[in-house]
Amino acid sequence: MERNVSARTPADNNALKLKKPKTKAAGIPAVLSSAKHGLTKMGLTKTIKNLTTVNQQEGFDCPGCAWPDPDHRTSFEFCENGAKAVADEAMKAHVTPHFFSKHSVTELSRLSDYELNRKGRISHPVILEEGSTHYSKISWEDAFGRIAAALNAVSNPNRAAFYTSGRTSNEAAFLYQAFVRAYGTNNLPDCSNMCHESSGKGLGQTIGIGKGTVTLDDFNHSDVIMVIGQNPGTNHPRMLTALRDAKHNGAKIIHVNPLPEAGLMSFKHPQDFMKGNLRSTTLADLHLGVRIGGDAALMKGLLKVQIEHGAIDSNFIEEKTSGYEAMIDETQSTPWKRIVSDSGLTREEIETAGKMLANSSATIACWAMGLTQHRNGVSVIQEVVNLLLLGGHVGRKGAGFCPVRGHSNVQGDRTVGIWEAPTDAFLDRMEEGLGFTVPREHGLDVVHTIQAMADDDIDFFFCMGGNFLSATPD
Repeated sequence: MERNVSARTPADNNALKLKKPKTKAAGIPAVLSSAKHGLTKMGLTKTIKNLTTVNQQEGFDCPGCAWPDPDHRTSFEFCENGAKAVADEAMKAHVTPHFFSKHSVTELSRLSDYELNRKGRISHPVILEEGSTHYSKISWEDAFGRIAAALNAVSNPNRAAFYTSGRTSNEAAFLYQAFVRAYGTNNLPDCSNMCHESSGKGLGQTIGIGKGTVTLDDFNHSDVIMVIGQNPGTNHPRMLTALRDAKHNGAKIIHVNPLPEAGLMSFKHPQDFMKGNLRSTTLADLHLGVRIGGDAALMKGLLKVQIEHGAIDSNFIEEKTSGYEAMIDETQSTPWKRIVSDSGLTREEIETAGKMLANSSATIACWAMGLTQHRNGVSVIQEVVNLLLLGGHVGRKGAGFCPVRGHSNVQGDRTVGIWEAPTDAFLDRMEEGLGFTVPREHGLDVVHTIQAMADDDIDFFFCMGGNFLSATPD
């Protein structure tokens, strides 16, 4: 029987609803939404248990965003997004073999990712046999046997690819990469190839490490915090608490984004109500509504202002950097007219932000997908690096780089070995720890895995903890 399976998720034909932009984030609505999602999906007992242990010292890390946990935890150390993520992971609903016998793969392919997720967690291993229209239950022993047989039938380990994402725990990711390297390949594409890869490349080529250089405590000692191409209230709500505390300690916050973000306009921590504090905090001191794709021009303008005001740490530059003269020449040769045109901002707006930075002795630059998802993502991030290096804002308390990841496990996965292009030093340590020889040839990232599939160079594809079809480009 023909399956007639749709290769794409169905189109969303729901009518768009236009409403006035929100001007506040968190507060009582976030509490009510968290409770609703928890009770609906997990029930009362599991909601209380899970939401009081998430992000606690003796609990578990939130599967939501990548914002770190403070040293001193409150009783409820989660946000609305985190509550939704936990409820999804711990939902009572289960997809049983009976469900698969009732619904064909054709029917399932017509459901959206949202609808499929609401059906629940898969309770048993299932397989789609050749010629079948329905998944059927198999035992774990049979599942492992079939996987082993398929892997052993591959003529070359490099003709297999092993995908994972931030939905995989760091412990599972470590074992996964050990299994893949024992098999004999570095074909380890993962979701970070499609989000912060440009951060890793841009930082790695300039400061030697593709990760953030600040700790959560640094926010309490910063003079200026730049939030670039990021909507904390929407995607990293717990970050708003750190920004609020930094604000109370005297920090100035510059928000760079085409549209203003409600959380940076007015933030109310839900737990403040328990203390009788009814006031909200305006976080952003300055919003720069940069044109989409105009971030590089803005950075050039900010660099020009630093140079004009002499906000240059000459000792740091001489001892810790290279290429300074070339960067200065390029910046000085870029006319203000072009900067204004490309950035979509006025010279006065850029100079206002530049003066705030010039007066800062400790600056943190945060960014997310708004910077990385451009063709020039790597070069834009390197301009952010230039801006902070110029004033020596690296390796200093309250200063440094903060690429904010989408999942707590994404950065951890790379750290524990989910990396298609590891360095020799990394592999040396991995061999020492694992006790066997690992492959040295660099493997395939997400884009090159797709290309290899199109070229019939992949015979086996293993996907763990991620939706490869929906998460990767068309």
